[in-house]
Amino acid sequence: MSESAMVRAERTIDVAPGVFAAGHLGELTALVPFELVDAVLEATGCVQQRVRMLPSRVGVYVVLAMVLFPEVGLCGVWSHLTGAMRGLPKIMVPAPSGKALRDLRRRVSVAPIRSLFEHLAGPTSWPGMPGCRYRGLRMVAVDGCSSFKAPDTARNRAVFRIGRRRSGNDGWPGVQLLALAECGTRALLGATVTALSVAESTAAALWARLDASMLLLADAAFDADKVMTCVAGRQAQFLIRASAVRKPAVLAVLPDGSFLTRIGELRLRVIDAQISITGADGTVVSGRWRLITSLTDHRTHPAKTLVELYHQRWEIETCFFGLRHTLTGRTVLRSGDPFGIAQEMWALACIWQILATVTTDAAATRPGFDPDRCSVTVALAAARDSVIRADHIAGHPDPLLGTIGTAVLDQPLDPRRPRVAARVLKQPGSRYPKHRPDDPRPATGTAIRTINTHIQPPATPATEPANPATIQALRTRHPTMSDHTIGALAILHTHPGQPHQARQLARALGITGWDPLNAIGVALNTAARRGHITKTAPGTYTVNTEQTLTAPTNP
Repeated sequence: MSESAMVRAERTIDVAPGVFAAGHLGELTALVPFELVDAVLEATGCVQQRVRMLPSRVGVYVVLAMVLFPEVGLCGVWSHLTGAMRGLPKIMVPAPSGKALRDLRRRVSVAPIRSLFEHLAGPTSWPGMPGCRYRGLRMVAVDGCSSFKAPDTARNRAVFRIGRRRSGNDGWPGVQLLALAECGTRALLGATVTALSVAESTAAALWARLDASMLLLADAAFDADKVMTCVAGRQAQFLIRASAVRKPAVLAVLPDGSFLTRIGELRLRVIDAQISITGADGTVVSGRWRLITSLTDHRTHPAKTLVELYHQRWEIETCFFGLRHTLTGRTVLRSGDPFGIAQEMWALACIWQILATVTTDAAATRPGFDPDRCSVTVALAAARDSVIRADHIAGHPDPLLGTIGTAVLDQPLDPRRPRVAARVLKQPGSRYPKHRPDDPRPATGTAIRTINTHIQPPATPATEPANPATIQALRTRHPTMSDHTIGALAILHTHPGQPHQARQLARALGITGWDPLNAIGVALNTAARRGHITKTAPGTYTVNTEQTLTAPTNP
């Protein structure tokens, strides 16, 4: 060797003693310390009966590292964990077979990984951090991601059914992740792993994570009376997009165009907005959005402000994109049975939460830095390097920044800019169809030039009692109808062509109570079937020109 040859610099690696040496996640070990792993193993009864060459603590770190390195098998994961420890005694760093590592996963089981996630889950934002709070309320979003695919085995098909698309069956058993995430940081507050057959709105376990300091953002899949009651029971506020079939009654119209309504025992506010956007290429896209919120004060919470705020719900979609594509890095999960799928999904949630904590802490060191500018891809690459090098297992000298945080801040994402595009994917066989010619949105992402929001006040049809002559004429034409039904028909005939909801008619007639309300609804529906009136929408009726009192009597 020549004198100019370089000599490899020696460095010290702090590892756990004995057979526990391989159990680490590099710099991320500070967030998943040995004591925490031992505690969850003890709490779930999964500690080994005797100390083996592959103890349970090492197994937990192997399962977590399996998510960090999805492109290699378990032997490759083990090689990454122990690559920097070559030269240590074989008793500290054994060379297990693939079967031995699979058996280690089986011994660890699902419970410790799930318990570990429950310890790690929670908001990570710091006070004053941009994009995380609205008027002191922590913004959180709930949704479900059903695009995780399990290997097509008989055991997986028995638990996770084959997904369906417009073009037919998906081909892979589908796994659904329901999650509650903090907006801005995209940290997970809670999650559940279910089959595709479980409805998103049944995520009752997630509501327990809410408290009075939070504002929940959700899409129309969560527009259910039971969901709103559960959220309100936790003293949390909510802003939920209403489904197309909901027709809330108008109690009072507010100056900003929104109106008050009552759903069950809750007094809520409805915002009906017509949104029009103009793209940089001149494309104009418009749509109607109806939001239901518990924030009833229109002075403190203007309607347009809440419409703009609802856009923050998309933070959970970027969270799912990171979980499904950035972390997994593969089309199908690796486990061939439901036990392994559940373990893999909880490990995926753990790693996501750890990375979210690291990136948020790094963003906190730079005042005014928006945490959504932290790149998950950069953080993941730095975390993998840290594991392979076994760096800072005992903790980094700068616990808030560290090597991973420094890499994230050195390569920040550009500030978010509003864009619009049709919801399609280029992947063949996607559950989304190809771009339709009638879709006004551009096929590719296009910058938005302007956004116009118009709050539409609800139509408030006049429901004053009809004159006695109209009522008498209806009694003559329909002698068998009840007084309440005659009164409702009289109001409809007073305003022909104007739709009225059954609840509005009942309120004008002074009808209260569930049974009388149900009776008037049934009577109006029967009258519509017989052609006396016209049903324009669920629970909504009108009288057209052929049905007025001057027209011939319907048979």
